[in-house]
Amino acid sequence: MGTDSRAAKALLARARTLHLQTGNLLNWGRLRKKCPSTHSEEEFPDVLECTVSHAVEKINPDEREEMKVSAKLFIVGSNSSSSTRSAVDMACSVLGVAQLDSVIIASPPIEDGVNLSLEHLQPYWEELENLVQSKKIVAIGTSDLDKTQLEQLYQWAQVKPNSNQVNLASCCVMPPDLTAFAKQFDIQLLTHNDPKELLSEASFQEALQESIPDIQAQEWVPLWLLRYSVIVKSRGIIKSKGYILQAKRRGS
Repeated sequence: MGTDSRAAKALLARARTLHLQTGNLLNWGRLRKKCPSTHSEEEFPDVLECTVSHAVEKINPDEREEMKVSAKLFIVGSNSSSSTRSAVDMACSVLGVAQLDSVIIASPPIEDGVNLSLEHLQPYWEELENLVQSKKIVAIGTSDLDKTQLEQLYQWAQVKPNSNQVNLASCCVMPPDLTAFAKQFDIQLLTHNDPKELLSEASFQEALQESIPDIQAQEWVPLWLLRYSVIVKSRGIIKSKGYILQAKRRGS
């Protein structure tokens, strides 16, 4: 085991929360990760931050109005809706902004054989509404809701969804009833190609085990994954994109 791997193992053994950041993926071709190799007893943190630090790009405040900052949040584990606020706060901190222009939430995980209902969405949507009211987010949207589900959410919500993503892998043409409803209530229909499960607990633990051998990877559970993008409004080009993830040790 190399020095970096031993240091990572020592840090992970003490931490209860793990934050992973990719930085700007557009820079990965010319950057490589640098890890700390030594830590004193006092330096072992309760929350371990892992990032490709040289790839992180905060938005210049002078250029903020020229950028559209969007995010999509994937709830991975069964956890409270407070994950929503945690993810948004971290995205703002990483990008150096006070507010995200839009956040889309993917459908939260549910048991096999159970249909997604309004009750599954409500706690997460309420937290998104709170973030809109506190001006941390401008607009909020949904993903993979059919016409009935979108209508139920729209009628219940205080802050209405302004968009709904549709996976064209499951329907080659937008459903007419969904299109008509979205047009009537000015909801933008977008497309995406994300898999149904972007990150599973097992795949996360496997990646963690490969990166840091001889650790108890099964002790760690991913809670949420957020994908962000920064687009130059006037040119429509992506300036930055990346992922942020939070995981916790079981029982912590």
